[in-house]
Amino acid sequence: MSKIEVNTVDVQCGSTLTLGSSGKTVTLATGASQSGFGRSGSVNWQTTPKTATFTAANGEGYFANTSSGSFTINLPAGSAGAIVAVADYTRTFATNNLTIAPNGSEKSGGVEETLVLDING
Repeated sequence: MSKIEVNTVDVQCGSTLTLGSSGKTVTLATGASQSGFGRSGSVNWQTTPKTATFTAANGEGYFANTSSGSFTINLPAGSAGAIVAVADYTRTFATNNLTIAPNGSEKSGGVEETLVLDING
């Protein structure tokens, strides 16, 4: 394995710097820190399944159990770039939908609309 040591890596032209190749993983060493990437995209999964409407928190993942009926998850308000994850706990979204609602003027995917999850799994 080769080792390259530098202080700064910059693009020669344009505005895109590519590390690695498609399908590969770039790993930071244990104890290393990163900056400028925003959240890593990971969430902390809550272990108690949700069964009724609630407001999600940034950085949390939820198991949604719609086996008894449909409900809504409200996105966190005032938190641009928030990351929330949801899993179809009982694979019943096709029967009892889960609705993801923006909170106030928040957007999801660039639009202020609700998202209805209606496919199992």
